[in-house]
Amino acid sequence: MTEETRDFGTEVGRLLDLVVHSLYSDREIFLRELVANAADATDKRRFLALSDGGLALPENAAIRISADKGAKTIRIEDSGIGMSKEELAENLGTIARSGTAGFTAQLANAKPEERPSLIGQFGVGFYSAFMVADKVEVISRKAGHEEAWEWISDGRGKYTLKSATREAPGSTILLHVKPDAEEYLEPIRLKTIIRKWADHITLPVEIEEDGKFETATEGKALWRKNRSEISAEDYADFYRHVSHDFGEPFATIHWRAEGTVEFNALLFIPSQKPFMPVEESRESKVRLHVKRMFITDDAKLLPNWLNFVSGVVDTEDLPLNVSREILQSTPVLEKIRKALVNRVLTELKAKAKDAEAFKSFLENFGGVMKEGIYEDTGHAAEIAALLRFASTKEEGTTLEDYITRMPEGQSEIYYLAGDAAHLKTSPQLEGFAEKGFEVLLLPDAIDAFWPGRLGTYKEKKLVSVSQAGKLFETGEVPEAITNLCTRLKEALGAEVSEVSASSRLKDSPAMLVAAEHGPDLAMQRLLRRAGRPVFGLPPKLEINPAHKLVETLAGKEDVKEAASLLLNLAKLQDGDLPEDPAAFVKLVAAALAGAV
Repeated sequence: MTEETRDFGTEVGRLLDLVVHSLYSDREIFLRELVANAADATDKRRFLALSDGGLALPENAAIRISADKGAKTIRIEDSGIGMSKEELAENLGTIARSGTAGFTAQLANAKPEERPSLIGQFGVGFYSAFMVADKVEVISRKAGHEEAWEWISDGRGKYTLKSATREAPGSTILLHVKPDAEEYLEPIRLKTIIRKWADHITLPVEIEEDGKFETATEGKALWRKNRSEISAEDYADFYRHVSHDFGEPFATIHWRAEGTVEFNALLFIPSQKPFMPVEESRESKVRLHVKRMFITDDAKLLPNWLNFVSGVVDTEDLPLNVSREILQSTPVLEKIRKALVNRVLTELKAKAKDAEAFKSFLENFGGVMKEGIYEDTGHAAEIAALLRFASTKEEGTTLEDYITRMPEGQSEIYYLAGDAAHLKTSPQLEGFAEKGFEVLLLPDAIDAFWPGRLGTYKEKKLVSVSQAGKLFETGEVPEAITNLCTRLKEALGAEVSEVSASSRLKDSPAMLVAAEHGPDLAMQRLLRRAGRPVFGLPPKLEINPAHKLVETLAGKEDVKEAASLLLNLAKLQDGDLPEDPAAFVKLVAAALAGAV
């Protein structure tokens, strides 16, 4: 028997440590890599058989996996192209040498439709086997050759090559499993890994259980098929599979992107919010596949404001055996992300033409979309154009329609953010109603943030009504009211930056408005509730000179308690609470008793 012991072609210790401990995030990845290599080798043989019929695959070609609990081994067999002695040494004896990369270079003159889908880069991925095995054996016979060879190594710097026997071309990998990896000797565990990572490769993967081999994969990559080949039922089944939602999707996006980066995508926009027993992650969970092999659902293919979109993206422009951490910084992935966002926005614009159906979509996901205006300035205007808002004149208006209704003399888009229960009755709206100016009513927490980030829409500035005092001329103010304002400010001190008479109040005695520069009142409330410091000047207190309560106070000498009462009434109207509720109750009781 011919036998040779050789050293690895590179600094094996350091590189194996990198593969085993750094390159891969999940230990179970070893099975994905070895299956990918087996599928790769089979595709190579299928391709070469186009010009050499003697290399044709057997009819029952498959990847077969079996575990022997007694011997503590896992066996992975394929009917692929196999390797000669020299190729075993080149591809497995030199770490980071890519057999697939070399083979791909030979395909330059082949027609695109003839090229196999090469999903592995044999050389690095293979060494993931040492994450679970302390010894690996590979028996391989190259198609078209009679002799077979065996490669053996414990991954510690040397490997052995010796002659072997194998009835048919292909490769067999035997893993001697480490004591702490014996969970992988269970067939059900192997099935779970295959269904997770390799469910959609074209070659069947069979796992032995109770002496019989059963197919563990579907081999049905819908996203790689033409639309004409897919039934509505196929789409529905796959939607349920990836989204865990048993309803119907609001939209299905299926297309192949071609150009500098090529990929297939099958995405679904849901029609209802998912049921989440615990707080859901804000990150997108679109699955990334490379040449049909599942890589990760944590590639952040879509931004957080599209986290409701589910589906699959499959590309051939990325290497299979890179970590998720490395994936985040690749230019290819960034191009894919950009294309996906643009395609989803295009679909939403088309769907928005059906106002009733789109209204239902926004009820479920409009709040998340608003986050995109704040987080993604590059698409902010496009997102804003899709949204619908309640206003003082309409139940659901676009910003475009709002602008078309602006009367002469109005040059800005006005909005009021706050708690839904207080928006329509806010004293902030009184002066705007008199002028005939429409105000957008924004009840979501994110509404305190995105208008300022958007800034303008179609050259119209978005302005909070709590910061729109310049619209209202106060005119001549009676001296008694001016004096009252001075005394109220003295009584309230630093709680307010200013007290002034207001011409925009019609029915309410007083209201709080924000300083012109700094956060509006809605954002200030959110900051306080979150325990965050509120920057900028304190709010202003505006009083209504025509209101009976204000007229009464103007005739009183001591307004200290009345000032506190007036301030807290203004807070309550905006959905805020007094800082000292108990003291406020006492003041109200005293006022009712006629003591104020």
